[in-house]
Amino acid sequence: MKKIALAAFALLGATQAHAQILAPVHWSYAAKKTSPTEAVVLIKATIDAGWHVYSQNVKDGGPVKTTVKFDPSKAYSLVGTTQEPKPITRLEKTFGMEVSYFANSVIFQQKVKLTGKGPVTVKGNLEFMACNDEKCLPPDEVTFSIPVK
Repeated sequence: MKKIALAAFALLGATQAHAQILAPVHWSYAAKKTSPTEAVVLIKATIDAGWHVYSQNVKDGGPVKTTVKFDPSKAYSLVGTTQEPKPITRLEKTFGMEVSYFANSVIFQQKVKLTGKGPVTVKGNLEFMACNDEKCLPPDEVTFSIPVK
């Protein structure tokens, strides 16, 4: 009887371990004032080994590109578009096209003009998709709230 209970427990543990959700991308946020009326918002993805996320500039018909959306606010306005470093570009057989992506880590930057007085918090969300050489995870969306100090 002990062997049956032990086997059932081991099987249950293996099933639960197998059912863990993959989360190969870890997001962090910061903001840096560049003057009393301007700041740069930094959105960093730390990416597990073997995985990658896509550039904001992926053509239609490919993977889900990274998209950063900022909530409208009277406390700040966006200056230009969200910037990214130079991505890796290669032909991906899965999509049958060249795609641009980031591995290991990437920092997206957005300049903002501070129009309000007092503390400012930049809020929004971003959508991204993570893939490795074997599979892609469904697109994911995360929200952010970044205090500007």
